[in-house]
Amino acid sequence: MAAVEEKTSPFNDIRWKSISLTHVEYPAGDACGLVLAWSSLLPIFILIGFATLIISRRDMHTICYCLGMVLNEICNLVLKHLIKESRPMKRDTLHTEYGMPSSHSQFMWFFVCYLILFIFIRVHNNYNTIDNVWKYVACVLGVCAAVCVSYSRVYLGYHTGSQVLWGCLIGLCLGLLYFLLVQLVFTPFFPIITAWPVSEFLMLRDCTLIPNLLWFEYTSARSEGRSRQRKITSRKSQ
Repeated sequence: MAAVEEKTSPFNDIRWKSISLTHVEYPAGDACGLVLAWSSLLPIFILIGFATLIISRRDMHTICYCLGMVLNEICNLVLKHLIKESRPMKRDTLHTEYGMPSSHSQFMWFFVCYLILFIFIRVHNNYNTIDNVWKYVACVLGVCAAVCVSYSRVYLGYHTGSQVLWGCLIGLCLGLLYFLLVQLVFTPFFPIITAWPVSEFLMLRDCTLIPNLLWFEYTSARSEGRSRQRKITSRKSQ
């Protein structure tokens, strides 16, 4: 666990600690606060995960998903500076003093809304309850994570309940609108974009028409492996 730095605050005479790597503060000695403080870092972990996926898979849908989250953050920043509603507690480690709407809540509910729509509309349906269990598990875990992050922002004094609620509502609405935009407007252009020379250089790919990507990759890798093995065996026998 990262080292912690102590900080005294006049807010209800609570002594606060911050996770030194991120400066997310929680009440000293509060185990629940510590867990919630780490959970509030989920947006960072999600973005790191998407960066890894984009580098490794280079799929257009993944790129659009990540781009949507970035645009959602920009929208949140604009709203904060337009509304200019203060946070319930002042802190020196925050990038902005405004708290309406909560960026963490908006981010997580945008992420979850898009995730649920993507899973049940875009992902291949196996028509098998056992094979599809992971879809429901992923959605439930996503909702639980969003609820946990949203609650942490109120518990730790970073936002009021209304700031978190508005963040949730805006995130859900933007997630729905952006998914429809990607599904109905952007997706038909994916084959054209991936055919560009720069896209071929970057090895961008469109997997829209592949019903089961995992099975496709598995069978393709197995087929290629067997083909190469036969060539090696043939050369040795000559």
